[in-house]
Amino acid sequence: MRMLFNSLTFVVFFVAVFILYWSPIKNNLKHQNILLLIASYYFYACWDYRFLFLLVFSISLDYFTGLRMHEARSNRARKAWFWCSVVINLGLLGVFKYYNFFIESFVDAVSLIGMNPNVSTLNVILPVGISFYTFHGLSYVIDIYNKRIEPVKNFIEYSVFVSFFPLLVAGPIERATHLLPQIQQKRVFNYHRAVDGLKQILYGLFKKVVIADGCAEYVNMIFNSGDTYSGSTYAIAAVLFAFQIYCDFSGYSDIALGVARLLGIDLLRNFAYPYFSRDIAEFWRRWHISLSSWFRDYLYIPLGGNKGNTGRKIRNIFIIFIVSGLWHGANTTFIFWGALNAIYFLPLLLLKRNRSNIDTVAGDRNLPSFKELLSILTTFALTTFAWIFFRSENIGQAFEIIAAIFSKSFISAPEIPPSLTLAAIIAGFVIIEWLGRFELHPLVKVGMSRTRFVRWTFYSILLTVTIFFYGNEQQFIYFQF
Repeated sequence: MRMLFNSLTFVVFFVAVFILYWSPIKNNLKHQNILLLIASYYFYACWDYRFLFLLVFSISLDYFTGLRMHEARSNRARKAWFWCSVVINLGLLGVFKYYNFFIESFVDAVSLIGMNPNVSTLNVILPVGISFYTFHGLSYVIDIYNKRIEPVKNFIEYSVFVSFFPLLVAGPIERATHLLPQIQQKRVFNYHRAVDGLKQILYGLFKKVVIADGCAEYVNMIFNSGDTYSGSTYAIAAVLFAFQIYCDFSGYSDIALGVARLLGIDLLRNFAYPYFSRDIAEFWRRWHISLSSWFRDYLYIPLGGNKGNTGRKIRNIFIIFIVSGLWHGANTTFIFWGALNAIYFLPLLLLKRNRSNIDTVAGDRNLPSFKELLSILTTFALTTFAWIFFRSENIGQAFEIIAAIFSKSFISAPEIPPSLTLAAIIAGFVIIEWLGRFELHPLVKVGMSRTRFVRWTFYSILLTVTIFFYGNEQQFIYFQF
């Protein structure tokens, strides 16, 4: 029984947790945290109870490693405990997620020189959320090792930090400095915060159920059929996938942030209207923010960041983007996707223009200038082109699609045009996003200048449309990572 955010099962589960959390035990922090831990373990076990042991082992490993590092009397002992945690965490992630990929890549490589080694692969299932909760634990251990924080002595508090069910299977990737203090202090129900959380949940469900799942129907038809289509058809599918993956993943993040806010906890923001970015550097400051900042703080800066000679800067950029690609999956397509984004990013870095656009576009205007609009469309086109590698089953399919897009068939009519209803909904969605681009989510202030009747009518329309388009419970894309 999978516990999807967009399922009635989750609604029943969360209502029960919410009532218990704020009624019988609202004044007892310890009991609240115990409830969150039990709920989180149950939530995870609903996906596959066999992997609950792996989650508990990872939590225990990093909890005790943190204590041992803090108590160590020598740097050598601290370093030994640190590397123990890092090697075991990355080792488990490598076995479950990357072992088969690297073995098969090795076999393919040596076969080019006439060797045919007999190497076995593993028939394993990827534990849901392993990339996310592994990075939660690693950031905690690294911060203790670098003496940024002290370890938590309460095992339940640390366990909730790692396994908190809204973020457990698809993020955002939290930091101990941000989430742990909230788990350790008394939480009081706040009506206005709860209302805002409900708004963000509604908006996230709308993005997932209406737009992402609507785009998925067309995208899957084109990418999964095995047939050959015109360049125009592939181009439309690529654009719709850009909206699908954004609305799917940011929709999950909106629901996660909204659910957490209903429990009195603020999670890290994960998206900030990335498709209104004016260059690739701005896009990566606005897309999957918790992962981008994680790689920046724990990989890019330790490597030297943008310091040093040109060769080192280029090396560091390619490392961080290729590792980001591999984080998403054990497939050559993700490596190409990461490398392509590195190529996009390099000119901005080398010309010192990577921080040219750090404010919100058209900050004091209703509409962007022609230059801003051109920059936004160019960035979106580059990002969409890269998404082709991300979505394709293999490199061969990606290049076939790209070849078709750059052929004469690009100017022909698509064999399978998308529905006008979906196009209209996406257009309306873009307008809502634009109007709310200064806020955590558009429903914070969109329509707030109107009467209560108008606002509630708008919310009712969103809810009605979401229910109307609700069909089979579609798994979120990032659950596979």
